Amino acid sequence: MMRLPLFEFRAPNTVEEAARILDGEGGHAMPLAGGTDLLPNMKRRQQVPKTLMSLRNITQLHQLQLSDSGSRLGACLTLSEIAADPRFRNGLTALAQAASFVATPQIRNVATLGGNLCLDTRCNYYDQNYEWRKSIGYCLKKDGDTCWVAPGSSKCMAVSSTDTAPALMALGARARLVSQRGEREVPLAELYQNDGIHYMKRQPDELLTEVLLNSSHGWRSTYWKLRRRGSFDFPVLSVAAAARFSTNRVVEEARIIIGSAACRPLIATEASKFLTGRALNQETVVEAASLASRIAKPLDNTDFDMTWRKRVTAEFVTNALRELRGDDMSGQRLLLTRHSSTDQF
Repeated sequence: MMRLPLFEFRAPNTVEEAARILDGEGGHAMPLAGGTDLLPNMKRRQQVPKTLMSLRNITQLHQLQLSDSGSRLGACLTLSEIAADPRFRNGLTALAQAASFVATPQIRNVATLGGNLCLDTRCNYYDQNYEWRKSIGYCLKKDGDTCWVAPGSSKCMAVSSTDTAPALMALGARARLVSQRGEREVPLAELYQNDGIHYMKRQPDELLTEVLLNSSHGWRSTYWKLRRRGSFDFPVLSVAAAARFSTNRVVEEARIIIGSAACRPLIATEASKFLTGRALNQETVVEAASLASRIAKPLDNTDFDMTWRKRVTAEFVTNALRELRGDDMSGQRLLLTRHSSTDQF
């Protein structure tokens, strides 16, 4: 049986109190929301904070405000709350879909939006118990000096595994970070960096308190996820797409995000620019999917063959864009959940 290491426990009642604790602990404390990822990591000794700081009692972090002019999502909203709320539809559909695809219903009932955004990166050599990792000499991400995915690399290649970040990046979201030094808003697209160890620009003394969204009027969005099983598994490829349409169905603005193909979600800038000013006909969709898939260069650090994951990226982008234009893709989504270890759809 894997047991938790010893730790101190704090339970602040306000954001200000939480910020003081993080500042006073000097990087040795970690926020605890749902704990669905952090606590198993602690049992495997991947993360060993001296202090856990529960966010449960901070009412402000559980608030939700949705309006035509913009929205504010507290970091401690559960993924079940987001997935079940009918207001997260049309322009915000991608977020509802991403939240609904995380793990299992039981986990979604306690897992939070902020926790999923801050989710640790994953790797076949890292996500093992302590004894297994010790037997190979550990890895660069924790306790070792070699990245076993790319032994000649000086950088950790652990992959981003968050579902909600690509969806929110496609929606143009911003994150609010609060510390004793003050607070700042960061576009979610700028919060992540391409490093498996230091994968976020959030500082240890900063608390992610809420996600901010501009108006979703005129936008449509969707989220597609590849995993071996129809539930529970982390993504090994994801595609989030959002587009704002004119009255004659021409794309006025678009965003395509490729997730779980690198240490951070990847922005398909060239593909998004290509879609602007065009209708989503077959030729446009195919070309945009081809452009978006070029940025995906997965490595052998998750489930499935990396060359196959690369190859199906264009198909997933195609499915997402077809859904944005109004095609009924329910049959294709059902097909994805029925396939497990097959090498083609």
